Amino acid sequence: MEQWNIPFCLWLNLLFSLSHTVFQITQCVHSEGNECIKANAKSCGECIQVGAKCGWCMDPGFLKQGEATSTRCDELESLRKRGCSSTKVENPRGSQRALKNKAVTNRNKGEGKLRPEDITQVQPQKLTLSLRSGEPQSFNLKFKRAEDYPIDLYYLMDLSYSMKDDLENVKNLGTHLMLEMSKITTDFKIGFGSFVEKTVMPYISTTPAKLLNPCTGDQNCTSPFSYKNVLKLTSNGQEFNTLVGQQHISGNLDSPEGGFDAIMQVAVCGEHIGWRNVTRLLVFSTDAGFHFAGDGKLGGIVLPNDGKCHLENNMYTMSHYYDYPSIAHLVQKLSDNNIQTIFAITEEFQPVYKELKNLIPKSAVGILSANSSNVINLIIDAYNSLSSEVILENSKLPEGVTIMYQSRCKNGVTGEGEMGRKCSNISIGDEVSFTIRITAKQCPKMGKPETIKIKPLGFNEEVEITLNFICECDCHKDGIENSDICHNGNGTYECGACRCNEGRIGRQCECSTNEVTSEDLDKSCRKDNGTDICSNNGDCVCGTCECKKRENPEERYSGMFCECDNFNCDRSNNKLCGGHGHCECRVCICDANWTGSACDCSLDTTTCLASNKQICNGRGTCECGTCKCTDPKFQGPSCEICPTCPGVCTEHKECVQCRAFGTGEKKDTCERDCSYFNLIKVKDRDKLPQPGQAFPLMHCKERDANDCWFYYTYAVNKTEKEVHVVETLDCPAGPDIIPIVAGVVAGIVLIGLALLLIWKLLMIIHDRREFAKFEKEKMNAKWDTGENPIYKSAVTTVVNPKYEGK
Repeated sequence: MEQWNIPFCLWLNLLFSLSHTVFQITQCVHSEGNECIKANAKSCGECIQVGAKCGWCMDPGFLKQGEATSTRCDELESLRKRGCSSTKVENPRGSQRALKNKAVTNRNKGEGKLRPEDITQVQPQKLTLSLRSGEPQSFNLKFKRAEDYPIDLYYLMDLSYSMKDDLENVKNLGTHLMLEMSKITTDFKIGFGSFVEKTVMPYISTTPAKLLNPCTGDQNCTSPFSYKNVLKLTSNGQEFNTLVGQQHISGNLDSPEGGFDAIMQVAVCGEHIGWRNVTRLLVFSTDAGFHFAGDGKLGGIVLPNDGKCHLENNMYTMSHYYDYPSIAHLVQKLSDNNIQTIFAITEEFQPVYKELKNLIPKSAVGILSANSSNVINLIIDAYNSLSSEVILENSKLPEGVTIMYQSRCKNGVTGEGEMGRKCSNISIGDEVSFTIRITAKQCPKMGKPETIKIKPLGFNEEVEITLNFICECDCHKDGIENSDICHNGNGTYECGACRCNEGRIGRQCECSTNEVTSEDLDKSCRKDNGTDICSNNGDCVCGTCECKKRENPEERYSGMFCECDNFNCDRSNNKLCGGHGHCECRVCICDANWTGSACDCSLDTTTCLASNKQICNGRGTCECGTCKCTDPKFQGPSCEICPTCPGVCTEHKECVQCRAFGTGEKKDTCERDCSYFNLIKVKDRDKLPQPGQAFPLMHCKERDANDCWFYYTYAVNKTEKEVHVVETLDCPAGPDIIPIVAGVVAGIVLIGLALLLIWKLLMIIHDRREFAKFEKEKMNAKWDTGENPIYKSAVTTVVNPKYEGK
């Protein structure tokens, strides 16, 4: 079952009377989130670190008797209401400043060649943020994919025996790829490297002799190696063809290859490879799987990969010493060096490398044909896919700092959260933007500036952000150490309050924690030598009561013994002091023109003025803005209504007639002129209200234009005017009506007799027809006269044989 987290103060409110519940629950909910009060901050620096809503009052006279130093920390509006001038409130705000804000490059391909360092795709480049706890700082980052941006491509190929036919096609890759890439950029460089496997026995062969020629039969293979940098990045495509043409395949024992060792060296050996600060592409070509961290134990290698460059004479020399890198290690190094990876693999291993792609940001997978004949198209397609997507990543954030992204991409597409980090389908020349919001939840332990970096994956440009944390108030630097105000120098006086030295307590640091016993402290905190310490509304600190703080910042305890508060005064209309005063020490101090224990009695007599400008029409007194009529016949807000005075019935006749019966002179203007009373209909005169009620009542009998009488009563019940009316008219029967009624009755009787005679005649005709039909059928009946074969007579005849008739 779902549990509700209900604030404790809401449960307490249920114990109070219904008249107070709404007010108290509203205050409770309002104060539930007041983090400033809950923090119990002892200094201005502690206060501003609680949240962006909190301020610190520096006014030395701000605190009332019994209030703790932490009471200076509160929400800004609450401090204002409590009398702290805005000039005395310390409330530093965060800020930002751009240190380097070079605009993105607007350049077309034919406008002349620029150096890579002169092309800008990310704006701004450097800025500084001043962060206050809980207050976010936002800025916009622009990215524009530049036209004719330089590209470095390094082709890393598996030279195990199974890649023999692929090597033949790659030998002419340089010039062909240079030609195709010239359609994308005029500044393109290409390099080549190869790998096989670690040169330890379990991976290569079962006998040392196989190290020289690991292939079987009469195949001429080169000795196995882990990684070789064959050609540094160059813009000479023919040189690529020549050097690749001189390469020979090799072999190893198991199917997975040592490609991860090679990728790591390509990523971290930037000087050997010749990487520039441009778009960096690594094409990884293989027809097998891969070894990763932990597999080195098969060859007795247990040291984890150190992620450093170990190339000598363009050969990886530590393959026998360090294990394969892990996938996470590769991801980190590829990202740190802005390298985008294209896995050119055979269809058999497509599922494996697609899973690997999901773990390596800014990577792509392409399917090689059996002999790598489609490698150029594969590279072009993969490059277009990678370059059309921008994904932002940030370096490690300091503790307590959070970052949020919101993207605004092409065609009005927006994204938030993780989707706010990236934009897709970006063409050359397209510009997208990101809103980045950085928030500090707390100050770092040392409070020193921190630096973070945000960059698009696979690109060499980045935004460097210096974070400065606002951990102290401006008034802190003006603090007076060992000030005499803080009891003979036992603390630092800053921001209007004493910050006590270690071992000292009290508002002015007047007590030592080691010199005073608890009994000595408590004695001076009991009012009239009673038993309650600080009236059970505070704590005794250094012999002085420091009153407890309420959840609601508007409610406070005060006084030498915390015996006073500003929230337990009388209420009116669910408002403290009727909303016309303020509560001091449980007594309402009323505003001008208000009086009473709950400030609910107005001294203003304008509400008692009658139409003749007399107070209460001269027939009453004005008490708390309301007339008390002294003449019992008069009623109403200004004692002007007399329900029993002559002429009342005539005054209201037309309105009663039009509203009750829809007739009379005012029937067309009834809604406009006659809505000043409540109309109640009754069935007969006995149901009308009778004299003797709590308010005066007038019985009325009026006649309409048709000489019909109607009966009603008129009364004023407090301020409501009520009319009870009999719902039927009392109309006498006139002499001219009697003949008409008699004629109508006679006509009805004649019509009835005629109908009765017609009915009788029809019934006689019907009966005669039925009788004639019966007689006819009787005459035509033919009865069967044969004997019944089963009939037996009831008479039996016996003949005496001796009888002879004699």
